[in-house]
Amino acid sequence: MTDITGSCLCGAIEFQINGPLRPVIACHCTQCRKTSGHHVAATSVARGDISIKGDPVWYVSSDTAKRGFCGTCGSNLFWDGGGANISIFAGTLDGDPGLKTAGHIYCDDKGGYYELTDDLPKAPGYDPDLTTRVAG
Repeated sequence: MTDITGSCLCGAIEFQINGPLRPVIACHCTQCRKTSGHHVAATSVARGDISIKGDPVWYVSSDTAKRGFCGTCGSNLFWDGGGANISIFAGTLDGDPGLKTAGHIYCDDKGGYYELTDDLPKAPGYDPDLTTRVAG
């Protein structure tokens, strides 16, 4: 999977991915729900495989992570936990990158107004097996 592009709503921030992406993981933690208004569906890529044009605003949301968004239109774009990969909100990708949702994390924190009815793996909290896989 190479040459995948994405952007914020207004186009002030664009990015290009030149490497494999992880399958999409739905995160239901309180922070993801608060920042997105629902849950977050994100993929991830190795840091060296993404180039970003524009200047995301970074909000330090915890002792271990920060979130990148567009300062103009407010689009949520990235989650950065400081590891080898950076997470990308799947809805910001252009076209169909061929990704599928592979599971759910932080299900114990999910909102009470929706149910998880699919047959995908559902972790009560963090699950390194789900969040570190790559496609391919």
